[in-house]
Amino acid sequence: MTPELEKYDQRGASASKKEVHHAIRNLDKGLYPNAFCKILPDVAGGNADFCNIMHADTAGTKTSLAYLYWKETGDISIWRGIAQDALVMNLDDMACCGCLDDILISNTIARNKHLIPGEVIEEIIEGTIAFVEAMGERGISIKHAGGETADTGDIVRTIDVGITAFGRMPRKDLIVNQIKPGAVIIGLASDGKAKYEAEYNSGIGSNGLTSARHDMLHHSYAAKYPESFSPETDIRYVYNGPWHLTDKVKVGNEEINIGKLLLSPTRTFLPILMPLIREYRSEIQGIIHCTGGAYSKVLKFISPNLAVHIDNVPPTPVLFDLIRQASNTSLAEMYKVFNMGIRMMLFVDKKSAPAILDLASAFGVQASILGEVKRSDEAAKVIINTGDEQEPVVEYK
Repeated sequence: MTPELEKYDQRGASASKKEVHHAIRNLDKGLYPNAFCKILPDVAGGNADFCNIMHADTAGTKTSLAYLYWKETGDISIWRGIAQDALVMNLDDMACCGCLDDILISNTIARNKHLIPGEVIEEIIEGTIAFVEAMGERGISIKHAGGETADTGDIVRTIDVGITAFGRMPRKDLIVNQIKPGAVIIGLASDGKAKYEAEYNSGIGSNGLTSARHDMLHHSYAAKYPESFSPETDIRYVYNGPWHLTDKVKVGNEEINIGKLLLSPTRTFLPILMPLIREYRSEIQGIIHCTGGAYSKVLKFISPNLAVHIDNVPPTPVLFDLIRQASNTSLAEMYKVFNMGIRMMLFVDKKSAPAILDLASAFGVQASILGEVKRSDEAAKVIINTGDEQEPVVEYK
């Protein structure tokens, strides 16, 4: 095991989730196994022309980071971003299948009541409501069906925040990944400030936060907040970084503290994807949400004779450079753990690419052509020309 993988394993984290994928290998893959989410028959309506999608996800260990920030600064509003993290990890996955509207959500919050008061729960609920209302103003209907808050201090050290989402849609409107040679790859940036966002977004999303938190933050947090990490973790791998949460770094013309950068709410692409899919559905061969597995995730959705060539990597956002410097992690691992500034990939016909780029840019989100799909005589693979002198090429199979 390499030193990098050893760190992740010791911290109880995994980018590939091999054990999980092995455990669920016998589960039914749904109506369309190559769809980004599991597609089910229309159990809710009994109409053969419709289908159902049910999805569940959490904000992951980002909640532990929010706990640290709240305790250190007293800023309880930081928990609203955690609500958005849990929501977007569901909704943007479902959007990859073309399901963007008339969605039901339910939240599940498990907390240690000794450490997490009702005020924190209220902020999370209010953050959920605010997100739903903001999407409603953009014509995206999301209905909150309530949820469950459980006091599970014997199990949960601080708090876990999850969302379950349900959608029903016509099968004819589904996007099922059918990626072909010649497809152009368009990447939607996770960083910057979209027109529908209130402040700069570092692009971190909700993946890789266990590594980012421990590699970035100062070891003094280990003694001060032992409840923020698993007691089974070797202390050598706990909070090894140079930064304190309130240390500021220059981002463009702003100075933003490290805590805020790490806790940037996961950007949703729903406002962009709704008009984009409505207009260009027939031109879209596939959409990949680069969450767990990041750039390597596309391997799950392409056939064995294809190679995804990424030759135009956009500039790496500031935070990912800071994480790499603090952790001394290879680019091969960075592109597998973090989205590195691209959290949504669209595989489209070449002729529609310019119009799609223009549409995304109209929302203040940087969009770029990353490369294209080519035939391969080998197994499916992703090849990234990084532009880095020490690691010019990163490849996943």
